[in-house]
Amino acid sequence: MTIAAESRRLCVVLFDGFELLDVAGPLEIFGALPDRIQIEMVGPAKGAIRSAQGPQVVADRGYREASQPAIVLVPGGIGSRQLVADDTFLEWLRNWASSAELVTSVCTGSGVLAKAGLLDGYRATSNKRNFDWPKSQSDLVDWVPRARWVVDRNRWTSSGVAAGIDMAIALVAHLYGDKIATNLADRIEFEWHRDPSWDPFAVKNGLVPG
Repeated sequence: MTIAAESRRLCVVLFDGFELLDVAGPLEIFGALPDRIQIEMVGPAKGAIRSAQGPQVVADRGYREASQPAIVLVPGGIGSRQLVADDTFLEWLRNWASSAELVTSVCTGSGVLAKAGLLDGYRATSNKRNFDWPKSQSDLVDWVPRARWVVDRNRWTSSGVAAGIDMAIALVAHLYGDKIATNLADRIEFEWHRDPSWDPFAVKNGLVPG
């Protein structure tokens, strides 16, 4: 594997009602590599954006002023239901994210990517308890019901909430090597599930037979 040393800009797409851990979990990983990954939070406008759980996160820029991303991260959350009905937002996301090196999502964020057409022709997964909702956003996506996360070319999508941490560590391993990724997992005392097909929640939620 060729390990890239250049800095990449990771842009996180915030919206009212985003799932807090969908953002905070991956950023615990990516934020530990400030020389390699520069984080920018973008939202409807610069300023505080309320999560589904109540605490707010500050957007550095509004959507229209967002920098060109190397990595896009779209979280899920109850607010995603409104996003898929917002044609202006979807057009912006499609145009802005389409040239990114990597387009990623956590939980039902894959439903937002799907509605924007950014997963057309790709394999993807999502939160297993709410799997029917992202699946209903596009029939041009090959939805994978049993996966902790799915990688298809430059699209990375994870299952629900905490699965985003596993995906983030795997993405670090892909970009910068397994040793760095393992050290990050150990640093936060996180038991990294390295197998993307590990998914007991698909069985628990009746998506695949036990």
